[in-house]
Amino acid sequence: MLKERAKLIAYWVWTADLAVTSGAFLLAWWARSSVAPRLLPTFFPTELYPLARYLGLLPLVLVIWTVLLVTREAYTSRRTVSLHREAWQVAQVVVLGTLTLAAAGWMLRLEFLSRPFLALFAALDLAFLLLEKLAIRLLARRVRRWGLNYRTLLIVGINPKAEEVAAILAEHPHWGLRLLGFVAPDGEAAAEVAGFPVLGGAADLPRLLQNEVVDEVLFVLSRSDLEEFEDALLLCSELGICARVALVFPHLAARLLLEELEGIPLLTFTTTPAAPFPLFLKRLIDLVTATFGLLVLWPLMAVIAVVIKVSSSGPVLFRQVRCGLNGRRFTLYKFRTMVVGADRQLDQVAHLNELAGPVFKARRDPRVTGVGRVLRRLSLDEMPQLANVLRGHMSLVGPRPPLPEEVAHYQRWQRRRLSMKPGITGLWQVSGRASLDDFDAWTRLDLAYIDNWSLWLDLKILAKTLPAVFTARGAA
Repeated sequence: MLKERAKLIAYWVWTADLAVTSGAFLLAWWARSSVAPRLLPTFFPTELYPLARYLGLLPLVLVIWTVLLVTREAYTSRRTVSLHREAWQVAQVVVLGTLTLAAAGWMLRLEFLSRPFLALFAALDLAFLLLEKLAIRLLARRVRRWGLNYRTLLIVGINPKAEEVAAILAEHPHWGLRLLGFVAPDGEAAAEVAGFPVLGGAADLPRLLQNEVVDEVLFVLSRSDLEEFEDALLLCSELGICARVALVFPHLAARLLLEELEGIPLLTFTTTPAAPFPLFLKRLIDLVTATFGLLVLWPLMAVIAVVIKVSSSGPVLFRQVRCGLNGRRFTLYKFRTMVVGADRQLDQVAHLNELAGPVFKARRDPRVTGVGRVLRRLSLDEMPQLANVLRGHMSLVGPRPPLPEEVAHYQRWQRRRLSMKPGITGLWQVSGRASLDDFDAWTRLDLAYIDNWSLWLDLKILAKTLPAVFTARGAA
């Protein structure tokens, strides 16, 4: 019954979304065709084509918007989704929908489709949809205050994580999740936990599920306790009650994902980003930027190659084996900034190392040539790494790729910096670059980047990289 009610609500929300979008479409046509020529005749001297021409596009608009709204999970439960996240999903739908509509107009040669109309439609639709979502949230909260549209919940387990879940539910009453109380594993004795009653033990759960109104059961248990409640999970399935399991791993920092392999459920533990669409955009940005960079910078790179060749004997490019994603080895390309055979002279300059840990960094390395010092100071020596980005060995942003012999001396916790594709720039570069004199601090910045990765973080790092390069801040 609850699932059917949820579906009914989703249908009404979908109807409201399409009605709002249709209204924005018609209002955009009226504003561009009738209002704009009167207010701004210089910019809009003529009206649009008749409304009948544009109405032929409306079914296509509604189909595109429906597909995007469904793929953005706009009709799943919104109880625990923040307004900020929902607004971002709506913005994605409007932007992608408008771009799709514009592309369709170009491919179908719809000359009557006006670009100012599309821009106005997108702005109005975004505003209307956001207002609609806000109104739905406010209405839902009001209804839940009246004691309607809520789901009752039992928590099975007594431990710090179960108490944390109860506290979260108490802090968010607008979610409409009403906690009835706790069910304790055998051996646990308590009358109350986190302000909620303990309704019984494992043996009492079948009675509670059949005599009380319970919509969901949340099992917050350790692996050993879960075996005790295996029959209870089966009973939830028989009674049609939603059961959720939150396994407690006290010392595990990884995120838990539920995946499926040909019908086999898999619990996935990962500390790396697992959002397919943002990662796809990251790779797309890498490909576009690397291609554009190589095409635009090749004259400068040619000049640098000539200067290196004339100023010192040896090859123009320096090739070195580095470790990439999860330790994959690849050949990294840089402009040569040292004398030939510099890698064989490392023992002679080891005393100049300014970085604690399994890496070498020296500001006044005698192996660096005069031209190489300038290239390093301006980070121009790294331009050939755009080819590594293009080939997929590296990304524009990520941890710096280490040498295999450095990785061999990593502590176990430091190896996690290999869990993302290495980058030309990264968080450590814009946080001080070579001025960081502790490899542990360097690694912590890389791990902070991995743990907090987002496309927006990449863009911020790229925006901060140029000033750091031009001012040579912290460069070796």
